Amino acid sequence: MDAEAHEEFRQFVAGRSSALLRTAVLLSGGDRHAGEDLLQNALVKAAGRWRRIDEPEAYVRQILYRQQISRWRLKWRRLELTVAEPPEKHPVPDGSTAAELRLVMREALGRLTARQRAVLVLRYFEDLPEAEVARLLGCSVGTVRSTTHRSLARLRAVAPELAALEDRARRPRDFSPVEVRP
Repeated sequence: MDAEAHEEFRQFVAGRSSALLRTAVLLSGGDRHAGEDLLQNALVKAAGRWRRIDEPEAYVRQILYRQQISRWRLKWRRLELTVAEPPEKHPVPDGSTAAELRLVMREALGRLTARQRAVLVLRYFEDLPEAEVARLLGCSVGTVRSTTHRSLARLRAVAPELAALEDRARRPRDFSPVEVRP
């Protein structure tokens, strides 16, 4: 890579890496470290072909999606620690802040399969049409639709606290003036 291409690549990484990292973290089930690894591998692949890439962000995102698909297809099993009793669930505190919703959503996405997670991230976080999601994942539009339907149903089942947070976020706030006495 020549000096000019190196500088262009460096500027791309500096400008777009945070948005790409958010996508990578969501694709990897909320695991920030796995998301960082996913993004780093995608950027390494893109750097090798930098001069031949017309749309760098689209190219890197496609690498992210395809690498994540490859990870699902491997018969890799996560190492889990088995304990006599499941860990206690933390109660969802009152207040419907955006941070609270993000944390609950991240935990809920982690309970889905990798394929379900990818379909939901691409459809709702990236806001891609079904045809584009199907193209990226290498499946039919019908498969994307059915997977989306099943993924949302499973998300509602494994994370009922999302519905409560959503209801609180939609509830109108009482902003009536407070009477001040002299």
